[in-house]
Amino acid sequence: MTRRLLEGCEAIAEAMVVAGCRFFAGYPMTPFTEVLEHMGRKLPEVGGVCMNAESEIEAAGMAWGAAAGGVRAATGSTGQGLSLMQESLAEMTMARLPMVVLNMARAQGDYFQATRGGGHGDYRHVVLAPADVPEAVELMQLAFHLADTWRNPVLFFGDYYLAHTTQSVDVTPLDLGPVPERDWALDGSSGGSGRARLVSYLGDHKRRYDVGYDLSVHFGRVAEAVTAMTAGVEPLVEIESVADAEVVVVAWGTPARYVKAAVRDLRADGHRVGFVRPITLFPFPSAALAAAVSAAPARAVAVYENNQGQMIDDVRLAVLGACPVHFIGGLSLDGSGFGIAPDLDVDVLRGRIEDVLARPSVPA
Repeated sequence: MTRRLLEGCEAIAEAMVVAGCRFFAGYPMTPFTEVLEHMGRKLPEVGGVCMNAESEIEAAGMAWGAAAGGVRAATGSTGQGLSLMQESLAEMTMARLPMVVLNMARAQGDYFQATRGGGHGDYRHVVLAPADVPEAVELMQLAFHLADTWRNPVLFFGDYYLAHTTQSVDVTPLDLGPVPERDWALDGSSGGSGRARLVSYLGDHKRRYDVGYDLSVHFGRVAEAVTAMTAGVEPLVEIESVADAEVVVVAWGTPARYVKAAVRDLRADGHRVGFVRPITLFPFPSAALAAAVSAAPARAVAVYENNQGQMIDDVRLAVLGACPVHFIGGLSLDGSGFGIAPDLDVDVLRGRIEDVLARPSVPA
């Protein structure tokens, strides 16, 4: 084990390289820019290619081409840039392309974009949201493994804090087990054979003009694959101190570290408060959250997000009316809009949780 102090953006880049990523494309936009810069330095050292594309649209197209050829590939941006990629991200799923997509976000306003998707069609991406740099190193490698296992894009959800926090990390390859052979990849071996492979959102084999065109068959197979992936990916979640909790506090990503500190402070003072952090935002750990709420049972759930309230919808669906769900978050930004939140203060968050504790019980 070799531990080093690394800034998050460099650790994320190294994790991609040790995971076998050999093509990366992106367009500069802070805090994604720094990951792109590190990939530009690190990939040539291992025979890989990093492209500074002319826009996010071209970056997605370049990564599409590399992935279709069987290369472990990734792209990304901030949420604004991913808005431009939505058509490609949807069609990558329809083409069953394994790909890792980074959202180094500004605050947490992209939850809906990540978990619901802003593109067309009936598709889903696995979404992983680390809380710190060491976890990011592990989840980045898991992202590539899941992408290959399910032949589906996986979204890695970071932020400004994650990119610019320096922590002690060990960036070594994880043994996550085998993945399926890439017998679908366009490696040139099937050209001219009459059985040429295709990687397209319209299907995986050539159409003969005299047979007709039934797109429903292909889309039906894609839907089956997404359904199998949703059932097959085990949701990841961190749970702490819920056995006796009157109030369970739910938060995700980097802000969850501050929320957990506030929960621990309250427990040290005798308050019965618990903590739940979804790590996979999709599939959402609904069963684990429902079990945590029913453990005591809790009389309320409090949800913190640095946005106007998005994950709270998934929390409500998980709780299914077992107890009231209160929003204790809100959009909190500095002048740059990068998501450096004045609200991320343990005393501020503690006060909001205390407000929920002080509320009378309300029948579900």
